[in-house]
Amino acid sequence: MKRSALGVIAAFSMTAAAPLWAAPVTIAHQQGEVTLPKAPQSVVVLDWANVDTLDALGVPIAGVPGSNVPDYLSKFAGDDYAKLGSLQEPDVEGIAALNPDLVIVAARSRRSQPQLNGIVPTVDMSIDNADFIASVKANILEYGEIFGRGDRAREMVADLDAKVERLRAAAQGKGTAMTLVTSGNKLGVYGAESRTSWLQREVGFPTVTNAVDDRSDRGDAASFEFILEANPDWLFVVDRDAGVGQESGEAARALLDNELVRQTSAWTKDQVVYLDPQRAYVVMNGYQALSDLLDQVHDAVSDKG
Repeated sequence: MKRSALGVIAAFSMTAAAPLWAAPVTIAHQQGEVTLPKAPQSVVVLDWANVDTLDALGVPIAGVPGSNVPDYLSKFAGDDYAKLGSLQEPDVEGIAALNPDLVIVAARSRRSQPQLNGIVPTVDMSIDNADFIASVKANILEYGEIFGRGDRAREMVADLDAKVERLRAAAQGKGTAMTLVTSGNKLGVYGAESRTSWLQREVGFPTVTNAVDDRSDRGDAASFEFILEANPDWLFVVDRDAGVGQESGEAARALLDNELVRQTSAWTKDQVVYLDPQRAYVVMNGYQALSDLLDQVHDAVSDKG
């Protein structure tokens, strides 16, 4: 089931005599519905974007992925949190042994939902890249309902709205944009249904091409000649290898520093923006990651008058 942004609402059913925390909770998610006997107290989260958002909401988390820990979420690398497999391959036995009230999967771990849901209640909180920021906000509000943190959730949504509006105003009239993803010596382009779709759809940067296949997380294969022919005013770059910790972050800069890219408007205007790689590639739709990326792009655009 693919939820619309306006349809992401946790349904609560409760008896008149039961306190809120003890009432049954039905959670609508991307692959169906899950009903819990009461609000969850012990939660395992197998996706860093959702760890990011729940941490910002102040929701306690019992277990997390054991790989690709983002720097700003480094506290979750500590012994206070169970490590339950990788982003792609959850530790099913470990989760069963921990026996949490709720498991949250998304994106890279979403395929494990049916298996895990046969063991413990499991929801898929993946977002819709074609409706990126609305999906992020819908998840925040749904979590606010589930965990009784509605006021904080509304604060976070208002904060995102303000940052999007601020960036939209700053970007208006600043020219076209293209988002690249680099991996090793390969180039890809992200389009309007990718993890950076918000740059086009919500912020409003005019794109230089609509012919982008967004099915791969490494982008639609592209050449330097294609970049020069498209000639964007802005290049936003996601360094995948730096995001997953395979190199220090200089490889993307070295790859793009060539005769063809140096002829583009983006390069000549010094408008090549290397997005924070962990936030843009690993966490991407977490509240804190998205908030930081909105700030980063706003600062870059504002510097250009």
